[in-house]
Amino acid sequence: MSETELDNVETIADLADLARAAAQDDESVLVFIEQEDAWFAVLRVDGEDDPRIFVSDGAAAARSSYGSILTDELLDRVGDSDFDDLDSLVTDLDDEDADQGSDDDEDEAAGATGPGGVPVGPLGDPELLIEFGLPAEGLLDLSGEGAMPGDALSEIADAIGCGEVLEAVR
Repeated sequence: MSETELDNVETIADLADLARAAAQDDESVLVFIEQEDAWFAVLRVDGEDDPRIFVSDGAAAARSSYGSILTDELLDRVGDSDFDDLDSLVTDLDDEDADQGSDDDEDEAAGATGPGGVPVGPLGDPELLIEFGLPAEGLLDLSGEGAMPGDALSEIADAIGCGEVLEAVR
């Protein structure tokens, strides 16, 4: 593990190339990104495969330059039609709540997405660290409301056996 300068990173391909350059043989490379206790991301690069990405809060990440690279990639992979399906599901559920006399207001429904329609909350592949011993539920728990991204990354690094290395580059 090492700290890498990201000044020349403009695309997910640039970031993946940096990770591949740091790899020894064809081993997996993990990239941890933290933005001032607003969000964190884990990027996993396995050889020439497409990078796997997990972002703790898509809407928060979309407001930063590095985060928007990640969220744009994730949104491109999912495609607008899948989000349209989610939007219609949310609308259907809201309609059911209204029929049952729910007191939920429209502000809650409006808060489901952030800038550019990026979903609030975890985004991406929560299973990218399973092979390292961290289940998807564990990663999602560390992304929950009130979680501190710096603490979450420390817990992730400890869980997968590289906590001391992470602390050394901080």
